[in-house]
Amino acid sequence: MTLPKFVVTMDGHFRLGMVSQHKDLLRPGDQCIGGGYYRFDYTANRLLLDRESFDFGRPRWHLLDVLKVPSAYRGMQIVYSYDDHYHDDFRVSEELKIEYYD
Repeated sequence: MTLPKFVVTMDGHFRLGMVSQHKDLLRPGDQCIGGGYYRFDYTANRLLLDRESFDFGRPRWHLLDVLKVPSAYRGMQIVYSYDDHYHDDFRVSEELKIEYYD
């Protein structure tokens, strides 16, 4: 079964997609520093990230200075919450510099 999952790599790449396992989002040579699940809040124009990857754990945001995000998500606020409560969250798009790529 595929689910909406994301991973973050050591070089800052943010990848997401409908996959069976988080490792399916990685490319050869990638070093994963965590992952989780995502959903879209279209009303608030936010990409909501939560939980953790069974294999890679929670994203270790503190290891990054720049997050490289696909340009399709330009303009969306990216929010990570471990416990599914977005009132006390880590606003990725405010804490890290975001670079967009195609």
